[in-house]
Amino acid sequence: LEELNFSVSRGEIFFVIGGSGCGKSTLLRNLIGLQRPQAGGVRFFGESFTEADAMRRRELLRTFGVLYQSAALWSSLSLRENVALPLEEYTALNRRERDELAALKLAQVGLTGYEDYYPAEISGGMKKRAGLARALALDPDIVFFDEPSAGLSPLLQDQVFERVKEVNEAGVAIIMVEQNAARC
Repeated sequence: LEELNFSVSRGEIFFVIGGSGCGKSTLLRNLIGLQRPQAGGVRFFGESFTEADAMRRRELLRTFGVLYQSAALWSSLSLRENVALPLEEYTALNRRERDELAALKLAQVGLTGYEDYYPAEISGGMKKRAGLARALALDPDIVFFDEPSAGLSPLLQDQVFERVKEVNEAGVAIIMVEQNAARC
């Protein structure tokens, strides 16, 4: 990745599309702070994310959510507990409040009644939706999607993209990594 420069406004959807090995995942890791850029930097809301001190980076991290390609759910936690993780990490909500908010986020992605299920007990599409509920737990300003349709049937892909559209219509900026433009 060289000479890359882009900006995304509130309520916009920005796609990063390219073949396997072209740097899409590297870019995503740089944007969300899992990897430091070799040169240049990343800015959110006009502020340098890469140069911010640890406390400010943590504050900026709270403003975005991430849906990983594999959903990245903890297998030993229920869906409710998975969605409540960012709430526990970044808020002062008590357990009951976190559980209620996690149930609400799961309901928003069509998983009412599945709060106490574990990832191994649900389908791939349901895992993606649970991952999306976790990504939305903190009501982020930006959501990053790493190939949200990968491994899903066309019907499930449509369902996931319908949820992405709903998130975007709420004014959330979307940065989506996809290998195949036809999926978008």
